[in-house]
Parts: sequence; structure tokens; C-alpha cells
Amino acid sequence: MDVISDGNRIALFLKLQFLEGKKRKELFNQYPPKVVYVSSSRIKCAKNGDFDKYDSSAIAYGWFIWEKGYTGDTVIKWFN
Repeated sequence: MDVISDGNRIALFLKLQFLEGKKRKELFNQYPPKVVYVSSSRIKCAKNGDFDKYDSSAIAYGWFIWEKGYTGDTVIKWFN
């Protein structure tokens, strides 16, 4: 079953660690993200929006953008 039509996009905000791993390499080879937008600064994220529990973030995040039907190389860009 198709979730989206050709040319449509899915965007996920994920830890950059999502790029790691042999199984993910297989996934990325079959379904490469069109663009990964890397945050140039550490973004403070909090589970359930509870920012009082989290003083700072040592984790790097980015937006991973897939476009259905895209088969080219992934482009890396930066924001903020």
C-alpha cells in the first residue's frame, strides 16, 4: 500500500545519529533522503514539552526530507 504519491515529501526531525548503522545504510541506499538540514547549533528538545527537566542539549538534530521517487544523492544543508 502506498502511503504517499510520487513527488510528495515526508519530513522527520531526528537525531543526526539516525545516519549511523549498517541497516540504515541499506535503507538509505534504497530510499535516499533528498535533503538533510543539519542544525548548526544544539536545539533544546524536551520529552512531552517538559523543558524544566532539561537544562541543555548535547544532541545534534536535523530535518530529514524524503521525496517519493527520488533516487539521487542526498544533499546536506545547514540551518540556524
